Amino acid sequence: MPSTNDWINNPLGVVEEMFGASQNSSDSGWEAKVTEFFRQRLMEKDAHTWVPSLNDVPLHYLKPNSLVKFRCLIQDMFDPEFYMGAYDTVDPSTKAKVLRCGKYKDVTECGVDLDSANMVTSERQTFYCVPIPGESPWVKESYASTCQARVVPSTSYVPSRQKRSYEDDDEDDMDTQPQAQGHAHNGTPAAAEAQGNGDSKRQETEAPSGQKASSPPLDLNFPLPGEKGPACLVKVYADWDSFKLNDTMEVYGILSVSPALSALSDQSDTSSSLILDPAECMETAEELRVHSPPASLVPRLHLIHTQRLAHNNPLLPPAALEDSAASLASTLGEMVSVRAELLAYFTQLLLGDVLAAEYLLLHLISNVYARRDVIPLGKFTLNLSGCPATAGPAYTEQLYCALQQLVPSAYRLSMTLQNMNQLRLVPRKDYVANRLLSGALQLAANTSLYLDETQLEQGQLDPAGVRNITALGNVISWQKVDYDFNYHQMEFPSNINVLIASEGRSLLPSDCHVHLQPQVTPPNMEAYLGSALTAQSSSQLNKFRLYLTMARTLDYSISEEVTKAVEDDFVDMRKDDPQSISADDLHSLLGVARLLCLSLGQSALSTDAWSRAKHIETLRKSRSEPQGCLNGNEP
Repeated sequence: MPSTNDWINNPLGVVEEMFGASQNSSDSGWEAKVTEFFRQRLMEKDAHTWVPSLNDVPLHYLKPNSLVKFRCLIQDMFDPEFYMGAYDTVDPSTKAKVLRCGKYKDVTECGVDLDSANMVTSERQTFYCVPIPGESPWVKESYASTCQARVVPSTSYVPSRQKRSYEDDDEDDMDTQPQAQGHAHNGTPAAAEAQGNGDSKRQETEAPSGQKASSPPLDLNFPLPGEKGPACLVKVYADWDSFKLNDTMEVYGILSVSPALSALSDQSDTSSSLILDPAECMETAEELRVHSPPASLVPRLHLIHTQRLAHNNPLLPPAALEDSAASLASTLGEMVSVRAELLAYFTQLLLGDVLAAEYLLLHLISNVYARRDVIPLGKFTLNLSGCPATAGPAYTEQLYCALQQLVPSAYRLSMTLQNMNQLRLVPRKDYVANRLLSGALQLAANTSLYLDETQLEQGQLDPAGVRNITALGNVISWQKVDYDFNYHQMEFPSNINVLIASEGRSLLPSDCHVHLQPQVTPPNMEAYLGSALTAQSSSQLNKFRLYLTMARTLDYSISEEVTKAVEDDFVDMRKDDPQSISADDLHSLLGVARLLCLSLGQSALSTDAWSRAKHIETLRKSRSEPQGCLNGNEP
């Protein structure tokens, strides 16, 4: 069996060995054996930590054709493409033929016999993947610290500049020809659904060495402005219909950074003797540039194994929690005590307001667990109004920093008039480049979206601003984003935790509105919150992070006995106050009661939790707000 050094540093050797053995056996099935081999190796204790990650290691430190991993979100899906699955090569001197395997490769060996009867044309799918949008710094640091892979600068792939991180790598060595694999590529990779946010920070700012300086910079199509990291074209060979746009996963695959791939994107070099027949190429220059970017900027990753991510919290196993019973049991016993500590921390951040702290905790563990028709169940958008205006942006900014330290993924959207009118929140299809331009609402499940409405000033929203406000309202109310395909809209479900910080009641809808009632008035708000943040040790923060993810993913049920008790109690409530109590109140109370149970590590509704839910809802609604309601969209 291949050693660790073999299957990580030379995975193609394993593939070639199994492919060769299959030629002498009637029972081939070699492709399934390849994926099973790597799956078994990665299941060994800590084996996944031996594989270098594109998220952590600059591209030029990675060995071409080695096994790497990439934690990512599927930002776009191209059309299937054809490639040479098997082919004969001919030695020019001896005329001897050798059968080669073309799977997991972008470049074929020289001397391909195009007339061979052994040539097999196969199909694969290409996904355009980006790092998980808004991934918190502590998550990246934690993943990087657990990696045991040893990497050195690659001697076979050398960028033209000094050592730089992967997001700054320029394409180089563009004068090589594309491989024979392009000959079989008579399917055009048309973008199915992707998106991008044309922010200059996410673009390559220097012209590649083989590209005209006048060419526009290549937009890596990250959903959020200012994001850094590699984008990657992931080649999928089986079951690609099981993947969906915006899925998050950790991909294990063979890295391909051949300079020959970059020749396809260089349309200015007319002297290139492309093996690809121009008559068969249906792609426009812009489409070809987007779908075949330089490999040094957007490497290719040939998928061998993938791990779907139920979450991206590195403190927990990536698999579903049912498969992590030991971890679950040890944490459940501490949930009540950790909850009390986290509640005290939130109370300090919210200036002594215990009720607001409890609702903030419930908000952070909320999750869309099911949908009935168009109704998302489990969402809990919180509008926290009454944020101190005298503190300026310092309070809301520091509050966001505190939350970002606790959740795996977060994004703060400052709702200035300029941002609302200029940002692209909704992904839009670009039919010229045949891709979907990303928008800031193309986020992974359970991302915390922090809307800072305290920054909204007086002024006029233009049509784009109105569409952005509408899009935010759709995410809050229906947990969906309507992607713009010019001639029609396509609905994509979302699962985004939205927190709105405002002075008065928000102009956006919400599931729960809590007006902040500060019990302390610090003379220096920034110093007060800064000290609260720094007072938390890393071990304490890890307990909070683990708690929030565990609570969100617990199972939950309601027994028949408790259901009957809740129904009877609600009937009595309607009798006492028929004008104020409605079916919507029952729905809200059940939602709050569910979150209270989960926050205590309980998987079933109890009568105590129901009573507690009624109590805190009564306290919340009894709070009088100095500023009147701007709309009637929230309870």
